[in-house]
Amino acid sequence: MDIPRWISLVILLALFCTPCHSSDSSLSSNGSPELPQKLLDFAKSRDFSEWMIGIRRKIHENPEVGYEEFETSKLIRSELDKMGIRYNHPLAVTGVVGFIGTGKPPFVALRADMDALLLQEMVEWEHKSKVPGKMHACGHDAHVAMLLGAAKILREHQEEIRGTVVLVFQPAEEGGGGAKKMIDAGALENVDAIFGLHVAPHLPVSVVASRPGPLLAGSGFFEAVISGKGGHAAIPQHSIDPILAASSVVVSLQHLISREADPLDSQVVTVAKFQAEGAYNVIPDSVTIGGTFRAFSKESFMHLKQRIEEIITGQAAVQRCHAAVHFFSEEKPFFPPTINDEHLHKHFKKVAGELLGPRKINDMQPLMGSEDFSFYQEVIPGYFFFLGVGNDTSEHYEWVHSPLFKINEDGLSYGSALHASMAISYLLDQQQKFLSVEGGGHDEL
Repeated sequence: MDIPRWISLVILLALFCTPCHSSDSSLSSNGSPELPQKLLDFAKSRDFSEWMIGIRRKIHENPEVGYEEFETSKLIRSELDKMGIRYNHPLAVTGVVGFIGTGKPPFVALRADMDALLLQEMVEWEHKSKVPGKMHACGHDAHVAMLLGAAKILREHQEEIRGTVVLVFQPAEEGGGGAKKMIDAGALENVDAIFGLHVAPHLPVSVVASRPGPLLAGSGFFEAVISGKGGHAAIPQHSIDPILAASSVVVSLQHLISREADPLDSQVVTVAKFQAEGAYNVIPDSVTIGGTFRAFSKESFMHLKQRIEEIITGQAAVQRCHAAVHFFSEEKPFFPPTINDEHLHKHFKKVAGELLGPRKINDMQPLMGSEDFSFYQEVIPGYFFFLGVGNDTSEHYEWVHSPLFKINEDGLSYGSALHASMAISYLLDQQQKFLSVEGGGHDEL
């Protein structure tokens, strides 16, 4: 059939233009390009900011360690109730999982950890920890406040959500493997991707940092009891000295890194505990040593574990001692490396660039620290980044796990807005994909 040229042109234009709904994640449902800034302005409003800071301070004053976050969990549920947000509880003892949106696919998760550390706070301020020997020295109080802030933002802008946002409030990140137990309890059911953040006092407010691929190392703990035969220090020939054996072990473990590890494959073995009972003139019966080991690949990590045990038992035997080695894989599960998804990195840079400006995004080098967010990344694509909560002045802010740790609370508004923007934008980007497979692969809540 001979079709006139102008009709052909109209058909071609229709074919190319009909599906051209913008996939720009900065657009709202009505095409407004100002959504990210709108969310940030909302988060920085005086009433909202003061509410969120108040939440953080309540949690900071009453720190709770892993799997004991009962009051923190109660506070979270109270705030979700006020917002009219549905949630499941308990998961992994104290965990809470909330839901905002349509209850239908796609699903994206935002995560915050809740637990504190066994540290005595040394920062003198009005909201210092009221619990002796416990402190929020890793910023998890701020993480909870920002995720509750994001929940409030999302609730106020629910018409922008094209799917379901899952709010994951997780216990026991500090060595307890809370993320793994949350997964086992079904926290990631139907979820397609997950985002998490961590406060960074070395970065000024409104600055973020991350990278694609390996970001944080996998980690594990070990402890060894090296047993000999005690006796008087003046007659060592009648004893079997476990202190000498343990000292040999400590030195030999460092050779794992300097002489066995590939210099281009970052690994760490640190002995951070060395304890023995007795007096100055008594050789003890036993010595206990302990520490941590870290690597960026599973193969390197498992090789370190094997060699640590071999070196401890071998060096103890050389000194006529016996060694029992423990890795606490049940109490303190090995953390996998934190590896950021490449596609989610592009999404992060786009959203953060729209919200903060491209110059506020820092590309960082991998760190040997660890984070149990990595358990989520073993199941679904995940992305983890650092949020500035320091000052751009000369004032020095201590790094995490310090009794002098503190943050600039102005950073909370940026964290909550980033959480909300990352989720809304991700769902908008995924909308067309899920429409094409509607009715398959996911269940409604």
